[in-house]
Amino acid sequence: MTASPELDTSQLAATDVFRSFFRRQAATVAVITAHGSRPVGLTATSLTSVSAEPPLLSFGVGTGSSSWPVLSTARHVGVHLLGEHQRGLATTFATSGVDRFAPPTRWRLGPENVPILEGVLAWAVCEVSARVPAGDHRVVIARVVTGGPAGAGRPLLYHQGRFNALRD
Repeated sequence: MTASPELDTSQLAATDVFRSFFRRQAATVAVITAHGSRPVGLTATSLTSVSAEPPLLSFGVGTGSSSWPVLSTARHVGVHLLGEHQRGLATTFATSGVDRFAPPTRWRLGPENVPILEGVLAWAVCEVSARVPAGDHRVVIARVVTGGPAGAGRPLLYHQGRFNALRD
């Protein structure tokens, strides 16, 4: 059997393995926000703690995302951890072509003019330190400058392609 020159089967296999692998990893659901000429935001499942001293976190953003033009130059971003009661909010910020900040989304301008979502488990305003090219994404590394726990509850998770809650 020979492979067609138009179809790189080793790459397809690696992509399939990659997607299957990460569908099995439960991930925290976060919403990243920033403000340019308008507020922007996206749902992210790539949030990672990087360092406690200095307090750094990271997340990935696709360069094709409608939020990327603002995030590519924003000095500050908002990072919000969603609760299990916020599946609708996660879906809104993951949907293209909608006004993510229209009602019923509740938000306000916070420190550094960063949009802060109401009713989340916790939020942070972060100063962007680096944007590292990574394939069709950029890994944004940012230093936490302020924030706090905003609400009680259990975290929203992403697993097997769906938003989920913890089970006892």
